[in-house]
Amino acid sequence: MGLPPIQPDRAPTDWRANAMQQRIRRRYAAERRFRLFGLGAVIMSAGFLVFLLATMAINGAQGFTQTEITLPFDFPRAGLALEADRLKGEGADLALAGAGLAEATSRAAVVAFGRGGDALLSDGAWLRVRDQLKADPSLLGRRVMLRVPASTELDIASKGKGSPAAEATVAQLQRNGRLHTVFNWPFLTESDSTDPTIVGIWGALKGSLLTMLVTLSIAFPVGVLSALYLEEYAPRNRWTDLIEVSINNLAAVPSIIFGLLGLAVFLNTFHLPRSASLVGGLTLALMTMPVIVIAGRNAIKSVPPSIRDAALGVGASPIQVVFHHVLPLALPGILTGTIIGMARALGETAPLLMIGMRAFIATPPARLTDPATVLPVQIFLWSDEVSRGFIEKTSAAIIVLLVFLLAMNGVAIYLRNKFETRW
Repeated sequence: MGLPPIQPDRAPTDWRANAMQQRIRRRYAAERRFRLFGLGAVIMSAGFLVFLLATMAINGAQGFTQTEITLPFDFPRAGLALEADRLKGEGADLALAGAGLAEATSRAAVVAFGRGGDALLSDGAWLRVRDQLKADPSLLGRRVMLRVPASTELDIASKGKGSPAAEATVAQLQRNGRLHTVFNWPFLTESDSTDPTIVGIWGALKGSLLTMLVTLSIAFPVGVLSALYLEEYAPRNRWTDLIEVSINNLAAVPSIIFGLLGLAVFLNTFHLPRSASLVGGLTLALMTMPVIVIAGRNAIKSVPPSIRDAALGVGASPIQVVFHHVLPLALPGILTGTIIGMARALGETAPLLMIGMRAFIATPPARLTDPATVLPVQIFLWSDEVSRGFIEKTSAAIIVLLVFLLAMNGVAIYLRNKFETRW
């Protein structure tokens, strides 16, 4: 006799039933909504980024241009008690300043443009005349046409943002062929100044380069070696756990705390030079090191244990396993964490203000112990200036900072892709 058929506990699902079809449609509708929300979030983020970059580009583009006036300068009649031989060597600047070059430049403007003509020139116009004299001392015996920076009011008016009177003056000078708009090379080659028409970013940019060099040379090797020790050699006990918790907490400490630490340790205890790139780099290295340690440990953990076992199996020593196999394979992740930490350090202002790197620096630093400032601090100082000419210079400096940051990220991406191993 055959066994009776097994009765199912419940009736089979009818996938064609209206209730089931409605549930399936709701699930697909929810999935479509989720995809639309995700796409909307991406579009919104990209829109904010494009708006930010476009705003900076529009406002900062004018900071890379400069308005110049063609000034007739009759050196033989200028009354300069100066000889061509004194324009050579280190004392040329003092000789020109003592010879009354600034007053002679103002008189030349009055002769060329009438009463009030000196107001058409920048306060630092005589510095441009000085540089041209140093480059060609033979100008002392001739009457020449020199291009010098226009005043801030004329510079703004030539870009369509000045008063009606200033714009009328600009139009007249342009009709006479005396006014020109050129690329502002001094902005990339000069240092800070109280005059926005001759101000430059090179001093702050060089200070940032030196500070980042000190930060990277200290934070990277110490952070990587610390990560290697904690992952490969450190015993698992309460002290190791305490160190790990401390490192994780240090990564979340506000940056101004590191500035206070640098002020107390490097300046007040070790008496290192104030406002120096060395002190700034040491302070930022303390802030960046925990980030590198955490990223390094995660990258080392991601290396498969089979790599270690295989290397030990063919006779490699433990240190060879670490430095010949584990570290090269973990290097892409370590570089990613390093560039994140360095990017954060590059944009920091608060800790550097605490150690005095907000000083007026008119000469680019030549050594790590020279007084210096950095790009974020320079942007902060310019944004606080009263003169309208510093507004566009602030936006232009932000563009330089973004380009510097993109260059750092580009180098990191290249190195990461070069050492990356795909499993």
